[in-house]
Amino acid sequence: MQFSGKSVIITGAGKGIGRATAELLAERGADIVALSRTRSDLDSLRARVGGRSIVADLATPGGARQAMAEAGTCDMLVNCAGTNVLESVLDMTEAGYETVMGINLRTALICAQEFARARVTAGGSGVIVNVTSIAGHRGFPDHLCYAASKAGLEGATRVMARELGAHGIRVVALAPTVTMTELAAEAWSDPAKSAPMMARHPAGRFAQAEDVARAIALLLSDDAGMVTGSALAVDGGFLSV
Repeated sequence: MQFSGKSVIITGAGKGIGRATAELLAERGADIVALSRTRSDLDSLRARVGGRSIVADLATPGGARQAMAEAGTCDMLVNCAGTNVLESVLDMTEAGYETVMGINLRTALICAQEFARARVTAGGSGVIVNVTSIAGHRGFPDHLCYAASKAGLEGATRVMARELGAHGIRVVALAPTVTMTELAAEAWSDPAKSAPMMARHPAGRFAQAEDVARAIALLLSDDAGMVTGSALAVDGGFLSV
């Protein structure tokens, strides 16, 4: 799974899974185009992996489209930008809904659209990996909008795969379990909440960002050339048992 001569756009590349993915793919030869809202994160990433970095406000449609235009035509896209607002069904706010659905779903769709348009103009081929979550498959308390956004992105992945396959573009989703990023730590730092969840993982642990990055690399590679339209659970067996 080497990526020499390949270019990849990674949204949310400043932290967590996006950063780990950028570092891994760069080690394997890819040219990285990193998108994030925090310049200091991008500066430190660029010092490690080189490539290009784009400070982007992906929370707005205009910001997402501008960032993708600046990124230009690349071979692969990893939609990794994401956020969460912990709200229950009874406590959901319009602001929380707009924040989570806007970044997790709308931004991913816009970035995929702009990537695909550029690839079609260039003659086709390419790969999109949409990072979703097992929260789209199980009902976790206080994850109402987050679950909706991730389940929605998996549904959109199937449509993208169907429509873009004729252009040689593969589209896959990857659904991690709890991955110990800064975002996850906020939601799962309470042992009373995390212990029962941990016990349901046959692997006996939550994921690390590097675990997810390696799975993303697999889906991007030619070794997964017949994988499109599906969702790969990177969950330590959580959904299976």
